[in-house]
Amino acid sequence: MDRPKQPNIILIMTDQLRWDCLGYAGHPDVKTPYLDTLASRGVVFDSAYSACPSCIAARAALHTGREQSHHGRVGYEDNIPWNYHHTMAEELSRAGYYTQCVGKMHVHPLRNYLGFHNVELHDGYLHSARYASVPYRESQFVADDYFYWLKENLGVSADVTDTGIDCNSYLARPWMHEEKYHPTNWVTDRSLDFLRRRDPRRPFFLMASYLRPHPPFDAPDYYFRLYRDMELRPPFTGDWETDEYLRRDGRIFDSKTGPADPELARQAQIGYYACITHLDHQIGRLIMALVEQELYDDTVILFTSDHGEELCDHHMFRKSRPYEGSCHIPLLISAGKNVLPGLKPHSVCRSIAELRDVMPTLLSIAGADIPECVDGMNLLPLAENPEKTGRSWLHGEHSYGEFSNHWIVTGKDKYIWYSQTGEEQYFRLDDDPHELHNLIGSDSCRERIGYLRSLLINSLTGRPEGFTDGTRLISGRPYPPTLPNASGI
Repeated sequence: MDRPKQPNIILIMTDQLRWDCLGYAGHPDVKTPYLDTLASRGVVFDSAYSACPSCIAARAALHTGREQSHHGRVGYEDNIPWNYHHTMAEELSRAGYYTQCVGKMHVHPLRNYLGFHNVELHDGYLHSARYASVPYRESQFVADDYFYWLKENLGVSADVTDTGIDCNSYLARPWMHEEKYHPTNWVTDRSLDFLRRRDPRRPFFLMASYLRPHPPFDAPDYYFRLYRDMELRPPFTGDWETDEYLRRDGRIFDSKTGPADPELARQAQIGYYACITHLDHQIGRLIMALVEQELYDDTVILFTSDHGEELCDHHMFRKSRPYEGSCHIPLLISAGKNVLPGLKPHSVCRSIAELRDVMPTLLSIAGADIPECVDGMNLLPLAENPEKTGRSWLHGEHSYGEFSNHWIVTGKDKYIWYSQTGEEQYFRLDDDPHELHNLIGSDSCRERIGYLRSLLINSLTGRPEGFTDGTRLISGRPYPPTLPNASGI
């Protein structure tokens, strides 16, 4: 008997895109017409999270399908080898797919393909790969395809730092070269070239892995002009907050806080939104190419991000935090008319999803076996029946110095524990989605908080850091960003 035809699969991965900065998510300012179209033709998972919300740890969950204590990366640390036995691309390759990644991988070494047949790499600005002490072949200027291409086209001195903006900065200004040289355009260009040269006899898996809207906020000027004169919704500030860290660090351009200057905060919003709309239009180019090459109807598209961006909410900036701006991410599945006939278009699933779920979901779409080591959940049954109940809660965390945190999130609320200080917070997300009111001291919530705390204790029991003795949480324990199993060996 002939095997059913396998659909083509495209994973559109973004970097640092928070869940609410999309038109289909109801944002009052950000315009994303192409992503809105994908959402209208598919299923939106509006309670998707990144359980360890920074670049490396989040991508470990994506590529292995494992939760953070199993893949071993619970914070940010460069130069730790990736040697996992089962990866998403490797399993799809075994299932008969030709696998290609274009854009960001953020693995070690830089040219580690993680089972992809081919990678055209651009990891953005990686400090650890640019230092003078880095060996020649491990230098980002050699190993990164976009940097190599940029220098070939614009000269040896060309660099993404020519704007004067750091890769973790809240500063914003338009791209200084022609738009066609922007890294967002480059990912689409190289993805289109892959579609041109693919083997038409084989299904393909393309991971189009965009760098933006991760800083630098440097979209082409056209996109800045869309937002410059707009009255933007201000950042969210709760009644529980202090400006202690903002006063201490708010003049540092790569700070973990937002800027102390409100005008710089507005400029950061403009730059971030400009990067998102630029990204959306480049995704539109990819979609149009699928239509023109008569591939769209036979293709499944999964769209998501590795983590979010606080964008000055709660006086904070960047990621690694337990709050919604940092850890709540977009995730949707859209499909052409010839594939996934059970998919419910224009629907929303409110069950909690996580990046570890991407690998088993794509393997299921491909008709491939899911390795036993995978912790993630196949989302296809939820895509076919969005009202069905899946995961009811999730444990998230991040090693982050004085701000190291653990959290339990459900479909209606969130409990946070800061592991260095012992501080606790509790938010009712169903009534307070932007975490403006900390209810940790509320008598009416005491029983519920105790239940969520017990879930966290159970999640941390047996961990090497010693966060709990099985009955209570223990603060002040050493919390390195990688566990002994982080290399995957």
